[in-house]
Amino acid sequence: MDYDVIYIGSGNAAWQGARFLRKEGLKILIVEESLYGGTCANRGCNSKALLDAPYEIKALGDNFEGVGKSCDFEVDWSDLMKFKQKRIENMSAFLDGKFKEYNLDVAHGKGVIIDEHKVRVNDDIYTTDKIVIATGLKPMFPDIPGSEYLHDSNDFLDICELPKHTIIMGGGFVAMEFASIIAQAGLEADVIIRGGMALKYFHQPYVQKIISELKKNNIRFHFNESVSEVIKDGSVEIKDPEKRIHNAEKGLNVDKYLRDPEAKCDNKSYPNAFTVKCESGLTLTGDYVISAIGRTANVEDIGLENVGLTYSKNGIKVNNHLQTDVSNIYAVGDVADTGIAKLVTVAIHQSKYLAKELLGEAGDITYPVIPAVAYTIPKIATVGIPAYVGDESDEYDIHRIRYGRSYSAELKNDSTAEVKVIVDKELNIVGAEIYAADAENVANMFAFIINKKITLEELDYMIYAFPSSSSVCLYKLHNIHYNL
Repeated sequence: MDYDVIYIGSGNAAWQGARFLRKEGLKILIVEESLYGGTCANRGCNSKALLDAPYEIKALGDNFEGVGKSCDFEVDWSDLMKFKQKRIENMSAFLDGKFKEYNLDVAHGKGVIIDEHKVRVNDDIYTTDKIVIATGLKPMFPDIPGSEYLHDSNDFLDICELPKHTIIMGGGFVAMEFASIIAQAGLEADVIIRGGMALKYFHQPYVQKIISELKKNNIRFHFNESVSEVIKDGSVEIKDPEKRIHNAEKGLNVDKYLRDPEAKCDNKSYPNAFTVKCESGLTLTGDYVISAIGRTANVEDIGLENVGLTYSKNGIKVNNHLQTDVSNIYAVGDVADTGIAKLVTVAIHQSKYLAKELLGEAGDITYPVIPAVAYTIPKIATVGIPAYVGDESDEYDIHRIRYGRSYSAELKNDSTAEVKVIVDKELNIVGAEIYAADAENVANMFAFIINKKITLEELDYMIYAFPSSSSVCLYKLHNIHYNL
């Protein structure tokens, strides 16, 4: 065998575990056809975080309207984009260095499974004992006339100038987070949602709070609508806004962008260039249309049919060992259909587990409680038993803690922060729903409490740094402990 394990894909689902296998002496090959690190490092989490942060600061500044604020904090998207691109363009090279540090071999090109023990990359065929598919997800586009005019999240996260009027199809993470940026930028958007709710996996009363805030800032919502066609205004010339070229410099497979500044950065060149029609008869016009209707398994043309593997939009079915129907082939991360949330944190957890599994040191995979965050402005988060389960079951009680109202001065004048804590009959915390500017940090705190089964009595005994959002939230928990 050339290798003990070949990973197809180079994201967190692959290298996080691969380094441990290499440390134990296994020979590892990582196959990547695009940028090292996959979506999160290059086109997702990192890019979104860099672009989102100034708008969060702007929103925090708005809390001081009339109580000290003397000027507006404005974000220059073009300069921000240059900063983002400079930071992100080094990520693939950075990971290339990390792979070398971990002594992981890399093959550049599309990995295609030939049979249970062979993978082809370009003109080379490698043999292996185990194959791990870690190719992630890719954006979905509807099969409608005019779909060629739709953009995905990758496009939006690399656009030089924000469109004045964006039409967003979808109501999940991508749609709502982009809508928050657009709202804070003082621009407008229409959000078209096929069903009756947005962010369906989150606490809906908090989702409605987010929607209400967005509506105040020129974001319109259209529920129970299905897009049937996208039409480009024939009188408006739309230049190809970006062209990808291949750059194999230093042996890296890196996507670079050639931009047409006139077409890409001057939205006045295509005002109201697109018409979006819905089955109901609803018609909207805008400058830019985003498909954010979901993501599907990125397994096209990787040779699954050669080994008899099938898949659905949720990915490749695996068992409790992340093993596919072919015993020596595994799937990990977003491409694996596990029924667990598709988050980068979950991918890392699975990757580390699989390393132990391949070393013969693991049983069935298990998961701790998993916090999930919608990075809207403000954010909402959920962890553990959700509130709707608490509402429907006699086994749980829900306590609403409006810690922002009690401690607005300590929370940068934010009076809206709150959490709903779900407890069992023994007053053990089993879940939390959070609505706050720093909901992600509060969610991590509750994840630790729930996973470690820390009691209310133990929490009440501890001393915390004050002022802080965690301390004021934790302090209010004593009302549950003492039944106040």
